[in-house]
Amino acid sequence: MTTTSHAPNAVAHFDIAGQDLDALADFYRSVVGWEPRPQGPGYTLLRTPDGGPNGALTEADAPAVTIGVAVDDLDQAVAAATASGGSVEMPPTDNGWVVKAQVRDPAGNLLTLIAR
Repeated sequence: MTTTSHAPNAVAHFDIAGQDLDALADFYRSVVGWEPRPQGPGYTLLRTPDGGPNGALTEADAPAVTIGVAVDDLDQAVAAATASGGSVEMPPTDNGWVVKAQVRDPAGNLLTLIAR
């Protein structure tokens, strides 16, 4: 995933979690025409039409949808999340592909912050 083409604070990625990635891939291919690209156990990239953010299917016990937002200053965004009533789920981490953090909003929803 490349985040440099995304405007600051724009949705840059999304994750859809569930137990059966094959069923999820078939669903999103059939319903909205997204192109699943398996990457290995428990992870499938989803290509969306030009201009839309791409995403991924991730294997998990519970269903969930998480959006990823490209930010200019990852540390500042994490600090703002905690100052605004949120919490840090995962501190800034370089996964070899992107540098990202995960925070929860005051309601408990998960948000991925991605360094631009």
